[in-house]
Amino acid sequence: MDSSQQVKDNIGGGAIRLLSADVSSKIAAGEVVERPASVVKELVENSLDAEATEITVEIAGGGVDRILVVDNGRGIPSDQIELAFERFATSKVADEGDLEGISTLGFRGEALPSIAAVSTVVMTSKTPDEESGTRLRVEEGRTYGRERAGAPNGTSLSVSHLFRNFPVRRKFLRSVSTETSRIQALMIRYALAYPEKRFRLSVAGTEALATTGSGDLREAVAAVYGLNTAQGMLEIVRAPDGPEPAQVEITGMVGSASLHRANRNRVSLFVNRRWVQVRSLGYAVEQAYHGFLMERRFPVAVVNVDLPPEEVDVNVHPAKTEVRFRREGRVFAALQQAVRRTVM
Repeated sequence: MDSSQQVKDNIGGGAIRLLSADVSSKIAAGEVVERPASVVKELVENSLDAEATEITVEIAGGGVDRILVVDNGRGIPSDQIELAFERFATSKVADEGDLEGISTLGFRGEALPSIAAVSTVVMTSKTPDEESGTRLRVEEGRTYGRERAGAPNGTSLSVSHLFRNFPVRRKFLRSVSTETSRIQALMIRYALAYPEKRFRLSVAGTEALATTGSGDLREAVAAVYGLNTAQGMLEIVRAPDGPEPAQVEITGMVGSASLHRANRNRVSLFVNRRWVQVRSLGYAVEQAYHGFLMERRFPVAVVNVDLPPEEVDVNVHPAKTEVRFRREGRVFAALQQAVRRTVM
C-alpha cells in the first residue's frame, strides 16, 4: 500500500488538507456561539471586564434578528479596533502562566471573531482619552468599513443576521420565545452577580429587566424575582471564627425554609462572580436544607463562592460554565456550612 493510500484510509477516504480560514472560523464560532444567548453572554462579559457600570441589552427576533449591547466601560482604542476581531487577540492573558490565575470573565480572545464569523457586526467604541469614537463594520469575518463617529465613552456593539449563512446552526435554534427566555435568564444571573452594576434588557422594544445598580443584593433580587421573594431572603451568615476553609469566602443570600420551589431554577451559584454549573455546589446547598424542606422542594439561593483564582480552573469548556477546584472537598464543606448556619 502506498503512502497516499494510507492517508486516504486514515481519514476516511479523503486527503488531509488545511481548512480555509472561512471554514475554520465557522467551526470555532460553533464552539463559542451556540445560540443568541451565547452572543449576549460574551458581549456582556466583555463589558464587565471593561469595568462598565451600566450595560444595556436590546434584542429582536429572539436575538437572531438583532442584538445590541451598549456599555460605558473603558472602550477600545481606535488603533486596536481591527485587532479585537482577530482570533486569540486579547488584553486579558499575556502568557501561559496567566491561565493559572484567571480573574477576568473572558480570556481566550475568541468571542468577537467567532461572533463576526456568523453575523454582521457594527462596533462603535471610544476611550476617555479620545475626542471621537471609531465605528467598524465586520460581516462574516470581513471588514467593510471604518470611520470616525461621535460617541460617548464605552462600546456599542450591534449583531444582526445571526447564522444567516450558517443554516446548520440556525436549524437547531428554538422558537423566538424560547431563545428570548434564555437571554432573559442570562441577564438575571448577571444582575444577581453584580448588584452594583445597572442592567437593562429590552425585548422587541419592551423593557424586560431593569436594575438600579445600587449594590444592594436584596434590591436586585426584588427586581428579578419580585418583592415577596426578596423579603424572604436571608443574608449569608459568615463563619464566627474567621475565613472559611481553604481561603473560601461565601457571600450572598438564601431563602428561608418557608421559601421554596418545585424546581432548581432559582438556585444561582457563582464562583468569583462567574455563573457556574457545578453539581457538587448545588448538592452542597440542597444538603444544607436537609430537614428544613419537604422532599422534591428546592430553595431559592444567590450565592457567590470567592476564592483565589489559582484555586479554580475556569479553562475547562468554551462556555466557561464548568470549573474545577483544586480542593473541591473544602469548597463543598465551606458552602454547605455557610448555608446551614444561615437557615438554622
